[in-house]
Amino acid sequence: MEVGQAAKKGWVLYRVRPGDTLAGIAARYGVDPRHIMWSSGLRNDRLQVGQELRIPLVAAEERPPRVPPGVEAYRVRPGDTLASLAQRFGLSPLELVSANPSLESLDRLVVGSVLYIPKGAKGLLVALPEGETLVDLAQRFGLSPVQVARANGIQDPTELRAGDLVLLPGIEAKTTYQRLLAKQEAERQARLEAERKRQEELRRLAEERRKLEARRQAQLRQDRQAAKPAVRRVSYQEGGMRWPLSGFRITTYFGQRGAFQRYHTGIDLAAPHGTPVVAAKDGQVQVAGWSSFGYGFHVILDHGGGVETLYAHLSRIAVRPGEWVEAGQVVGYVGSTGWSTGPHLHFEVRVNGVVRNPLAYLP
Repeated sequence: MEVGQAAKKGWVLYRVRPGDTLAGIAARYGVDPRHIMWSSGLRNDRLQVGQELRIPLVAAEERPPRVPPGVEAYRVRPGDTLASLAQRFGLSPLELVSANPSLESLDRLVVGSVLYIPKGAKGLLVALPEGETLVDLAQRFGLSPVQVARANGIQDPTELRAGDLVLLPGIEAKTTYQRLLAKQEAERQARLEAERKRQEELRRLAEERRKLEARRQAQLRQDRQAAKPAVRRVSYQEGGMRWPLSGFRITTYFGQRGAFQRYHTGIDLAAPHGTPVVAAKDGQVQVAGWSSFGYGFHVILDHGGGVETLYAHLSRIAVRPGEWVEAGQVVGYVGSTGWSTGPHLHFEVRVNGVVRNPLAYLP
């Protein structure tokens, strides 16, 4: 048996705003949150911004629905559940459901909504339907009208109006209670399944992190081994070069993990800002300008035979594309442009587009 809905005398159309709650809107308009849910076709109290609600209005001159003596109206507070309220008021869950047969959940109660607590006789609490009398309602449930009138403290049954609450003593909402129990169990199983999947996902992520860390450690060991590789010296005829700086120290070797690279493609020579940078070998300026790949101001020299050298992170460039330079000629000055953590020269050697260890070409 479902509780009857209050007679609808009209609605206010309300569009949900950020921060709105069903309880807050109901309090603002002085109505029961459940009446807003019924009128708007809501299944629960969750609202979405922009959602349109129908707020039922009752004529001001009409009295509120009558509540039988011995039945107390209780406004739901945060944290309340059917089980906790039943224990607090000394009722069985079935007795509490029978007094509130429109409940949709045993666990989730709408904060701010009203529950009816029978303090005396127990039974099914329903709203008198439109067009019915107390006699009709009693006969429908196989009860004596006198018995129903006595349980509700009614002297004149004609005083009842549609929407007034009527307690039907001894009648239990067993079907509703069983439905709510089944729904509660289904929700419990759904939560258990969701938790199982969450734990599986956590284990999967932990395993991925473990494998990633193992690969990272392996790469670190490989990088350390490659930090100072055995260098095969190249004769000057094969492409030997001179150092592009003087008064420097090597901070990152070829193949090491750099600040911005997993695999360092050259060597980093730390030197004071503005130190002249010279051509490591005779060649033609192929590039002299800004790099969008982290090199900042840089110069690339073409030495012929597929051999190129690159000078990066310059503070200033001293040559132009197409210009021929001699070994030892200034091509720029040490800086910290592009992806750089301090003044230094990033020096690369490329052969047919493949980076090589510059130490193999330097004296």
